[in-house]
Amino acid sequence: MPSEKILAKKQQNVAELTEALKGAATYVFVSTRGLTVEQDTKLRAELRGAGVKFQVIKNTTLKRVFKELGIDGVDSMFEGPTAVGYSDEVTAPAKILAKYAEDIEPMEIKGGVIDGKVASVAEIIALSKVPDVDTLRTQVAYSLLFPFTKLAMLVKAVAEKKQEEGGEAAPVAAPAEAPAAEEAPAEEAVPAETPAE
Repeated sequence: MPSEKILAKKQQNVAELTEALKGAATYVFVSTRGLTVEQDTKLRAELRGAGVKFQVIKNTTLKRVFKELGIDGVDSMFEGPTAVGYSDEVTAPAKILAKYAEDIEPMEIKGGVIDGKVASVAEIIALSKVPDVDTLRTQVAYSLLFPFTKLAMLVKAVAEKKQEEGGEAAPVAAPAEAPAAEEAPAEEAVPAETPAE
């Protein structure tokens, strides 16, 4: 039976990990068995660059940590060596880890947690394909501007076609000035009749 000192250390470890993992938007659990040192180094550098924290944690510790976080239904994912990638940014852990799992055969995704809900491998893969926020903004802006861009292109094409058919459009002649109307002769003043006396 472990001594009180060892138990206290384990409890402290669980408390520290719980604090570190608390508040993440997404957790992705992966098996990293079989990664070379070079692959592991490259993976961790990319995760760091995207603001994703990544740790290999004992399964018994992970079970306790997620129990403390109030997230149930993840214990079955903690079989064999388990690493967890987590971040405040929803898609980042899934994007990077799914890419590596696809490229590196021994590595596999076990599942995860998205916004407090347990996620299957398929849901993590689906999340990895969602565009990031900047790309989404660009797509929305493009979709809003597209009708105006299309209209401008159409107007330009019509103008170019008319030019090709009839050469350059002739300048519109200014309307001729109307001749000034002759001034009517001023009526002669007729002397008023003087009343007879």
